[in-house]
Amino acid sequence: MRILIAEDDQVLADGLMRALRAAGYAVDQVASGSEADTALLTHEFDLLILDIGLPKLNGLEVLRRLRSRGALNAHVPVLVLTAADSVEQRVQGLDLGADDYMAKPFALQELEARVRALTRRGLGSTGSIIKHGPLSFDSTGRVAYLNEQMVDLSARELSLLEVLLQRAGRLVSKEQLVQHLCSWGDEVSNNAIEVYIHRLRKKIEQGPVRIATVRGLGYCLERIANDA
Repeated sequence: MRILIAEDDQVLADGLMRALRAAGYAVDQVASGSEADTALLTHEFDLLILDIGLPKLNGLEVLRRLRSRGALNAHVPVLVLTAADSVEQRVQGLDLGADDYMAKPFALQELEARVRALTRRGLGSTGSIIKHGPLSFDSTGRVAYLNEQMVDLSARELSLLEVLLQRAGRLVSKEQLVQHLCSWGDEVSNNAIEVYIHRLRKKIEQGPVRIATVRGLGYCLERIANDA
């Protein structure tokens, strides 16, 4: 899943990026409200972590614009961070469309748990286990299972499987996979996606599931018909 962090405290932002990337997320960061607004207009994200006290454009204004556009990222989950934990500010942020709220300083472990909950909610899942037939993925432990046996997957393969499982039965284009799996500056091409798909196929297709290729359009995780 891909996360945008809008935070002007670079020490805090660097710490959040390291932790979330270690947890398997693709993470981008901006340091001003105007940069955040531009990024949200041009790139697709699965979660926005938004500081209120941003320069150039206040975080609440970024949130107001995001929810009023009705375009790309209009419904992305938003976790608001603020150094001023007043009831009035919390109410304002929630009324503008924030999904969760954390006051600084905060425990990184709690923020990571809230991130997991919000990304699941944003994709319509309520639990940490995503299943499709005999294939399952634990988004908290970052572990995949096939027929109740753990599957040895790389971090990139796990992220790819997570995206496909969240959209099981639906077509996912190469461009969508790049958008959800890669941070700015990552050198991941459509050809690289094909390589990751090939490696993932070899590890999961001994079971009654497969990654179908629709040439020129993308991929779809589906169950084999005789297992229905």
